[in-house]
Amino acid sequence: MFAETDGSRKTIGDVDVLFHDGLYHLFHLVLPNHDFIAHAVSTDAINWRRVNNALFIGDPGSWDDLMLWTMHISPDPHKPGSWRMFYTGLSRRDQGKYQRLGMAVSDDLYRWKKTPVHWQDHRGPRDPERVKQAVRESRSQEADARHATFDAESCFPLEPDPKYYESSLDEGRHWISFRDPFYYHDGKAGWLLAAGRINTGPIVRRGCVALMKEVEPNRFVAQPPLHHPRLYDDIEVPNAICVDDDHYLIGSIREDAKIRYWHTKKIGDSWLSYHDNVLLAQGNYAGRVCRDDKGWLLWNFYSMDIGDRTAENLMPPPKRLVKNGEGMLRAVTFEGIDAYVREPVDSRCIHSLVDDAGPRVEYCRVDGGHLDLACDSGFQAFVFDETLDHFRFQAMLQMKGVGKCGLVFRADPETRDGYYLSLDMLKEVAQLRAWGTGEAGSGEHMMQFRPLQTGFWYSEIRTEAEVQLIVFGSYIELSINGRVVLSLADQTFSKGHLGVYLETAELRVSDIQLERLASPSQTDDHLASG
Repeated sequence: MFAETDGSRKTIGDVDVLFHDGLYHLFHLVLPNHDFIAHAVSTDAINWRRVNNALFIGDPGSWDDLMLWTMHISPDPHKPGSWRMFYTGLSRRDQGKYQRLGMAVSDDLYRWKKTPVHWQDHRGPRDPERVKQAVRESRSQEADARHATFDAESCFPLEPDPKYYESSLDEGRHWISFRDPFYYHDGKAGWLLAAGRINTGPIVRRGCVALMKEVEPNRFVAQPPLHHPRLYDDIEVPNAICVDDDHYLIGSIREDAKIRYWHTKKIGDSWLSYHDNVLLAQGNYAGRVCRDDKGWLLWNFYSMDIGDRTAENLMPPPKRLVKNGEGMLRAVTFEGIDAYVREPVDSRCIHSLVDDAGPRVEYCRVDGGHLDLACDSGFQAFVFDETLDHFRFQAMLQMKGVGKCGLVFRADPETRDGYYLSLDMLKEVAQLRAWGTGEAGSGEHMMQFRPLQTGFWYSEIRTEAEVQLIVFGSYIELSINGRVVLSLADQTFSKGHLGVYLETAELRVSDIQLERLASPSQTDDHLASG
């Protein structure tokens, strides 16, 4: 995991990761200023070391002298052993209302040089008549090429082509979306994707994946949108990957702060949606993909305050992307967590959390490696004896009846404050809450109840679920039947008891594995950049 230092007033923003020679390279924005792109490296994708920053905003008068936004790093197909960084820039000149795409290059991933441009000399403020004229002219491939370039020496920064996309401050929302570049090479040609907006239709339904084709090295020509769902304001941070001849388009949606995807058998055909096209639940944002020696990984940042994404963000462990038997893309737990497993915890030592449960019927039997639990009325939890901070819990849950069940963890046995994870085995809904006690004398505010995240799953047998819960520092991850359902961070409770709770239900808990995890740590010392 990765986060900025507490108290620094900075937080991590959009991320991009590249895997090269056994090393993961993380490039990320630093909020709220957006004035440089930071760089860190890791051998295990969890513990990171900061190295020299990769890129800074331009000098006054430059096209990127205000802010730097999302970037993408990929090998240069025209120069083996080198890399290109496509990135988003904003200028003071137009008050950050116009987004453009630039490029920087590197031969070692540590030292980056921006592509030279002559923006100040060649482009003045946008004017409606000039845009109308550009639309009339852009009827040929040659005209398209002119719109994608500034001069004969450099094609950067790129701007949206008015033939296909909003390109004037007089259109739409009166600020231009053209950001979050992603370079994709299909083996024959290179393509640059971006978060753009078509120039017709309802204002808040114009979000699309803009597309440009690389017609010669470092020269891009605008194309019609790769995908326009006709639903969203923007499709942020687009990605394109191919898994076993199936193509997937991944994007982050501001409306509900989730990461979604679409699929097609052939690029150029329509992009289709499955009934469930959510990769990660609410709060996980700006998803980026990279390929390592084991396959595709999905990265993102998580906002602990969804109302303010400029503070309290962190980058969780990545998720491995896999395709299931129906062709659906799924996020599963990163196997690198295994390296943090320490000793097992005895799961046979268990006791009831509520001592004064009264005359109601309840029981807890340990038999043949499984637990049979029951409570006929009210709430009861059966917790393992040991206090836990970082752990991994795995088990098969089988419920009888139509009652309620779930997990409780980092729970205080006296106040019963802690995290409550509701598992609706019939509707197949997981809901995590932080439930605690406020200061004495605070009246109705003593009851502290915060919903944290909700997710969904599917089982062949509705009353059965294979559950894995990872609690790793402030990071919490729930997988059901092998798929990540919840992924979030919270710092309300740091340690306590783990157990299973019931309300009017009988539950068998089998195949139990409970293990302590080493504490995740972030390395602040610098790694020599060669």
